[in-house]
Amino acid sequence: MSSQTRFRPCIDLHEGQVKQIVGGTLDESRNGPKTNFVSKQSSAWFAGLYAKDQLTGGHVIMLGPGNDEAAKRALEAYPGGLQIGGGVTPENAAQWLENGASHVIATSCLFDSRARFQPDQLDRLVAEVGKSRLVVDLSCRRKDNHWIVAMNRWQTPTDLKIENSVLDELSDSCSEFLIHAADVEGLCSGIDESLVSFLGEWGGIPITYAGGARSLEDLHLVNSLSAGKVDLTIGSALDIFGGGGVSYDDCVAYNGT
Repeated sequence: MSSQTRFRPCIDLHEGQVKQIVGGTLDESRNGPKTNFVSKQSSAWFAGLYAKDQLTGGHVIMLGPGNDEAAKRALEAYPGGLQIGGGVTPENAAQWLENGASHVIATSCLFDSRARFQPDQLDRLVAEVGKSRLVVDLSCRRKDNHWIVAMNRWQTPTDLKIENSVLDELSDSCSEFLIHAADVEGLCSGIDESLVSFLGEWGGIPITYAGGARSLEDLHLVNSLSAGKVDLTIGSALDIFGGGGVSYDDCVAYNGT
């Protein structure tokens, strides 16, 4: 049976609100991040919408502190239907599953203060929640002709390069990868086609790509470039997030085709 790219929904939380943010601007400067959209609706409202439309595999990302309560409300509204990431550690991972997350997403906790990958941290997470409930976030930034995993809200480059050997090794410890292309995240300027193609060629375990999607055609493009092996998250371009590029209802209909 051939695979097809699916639309996967998201809820990005910043300071307790549902927002769409230009990923590369999430630093600690006084000006704060560049924000495309701040919703009047709660995290639970979005989670309830995804539950109603039976969308699976979506993720809640906590961008910085002050988001725990909003995240918990989303998980309560769609128990077992959403993954959770942002600040997940071996110490709190099991608690997030108890709060209703389908999976936990590991990001910065996999690296030390010098941005070096720590395999023992990944082993600890697997011991806590199991491979089947763990998603590894390999969100990245382009450097020369390759991609480097970035941590700390996509600001700090790590020593981990996205390449076949790394994907092979990490896939032994998780059930999925989540990959934001931070350089195009929130810009609605088009996806990183070469990254999507590379991920599709690897195609070992399920992968969700996010970054730059601007139209319904991008779902078809990702499907073509990855041979249906990579799913797509659409954020800032989506009408429910104030965008004018693509209708949420059209994305739901696409999944049903």
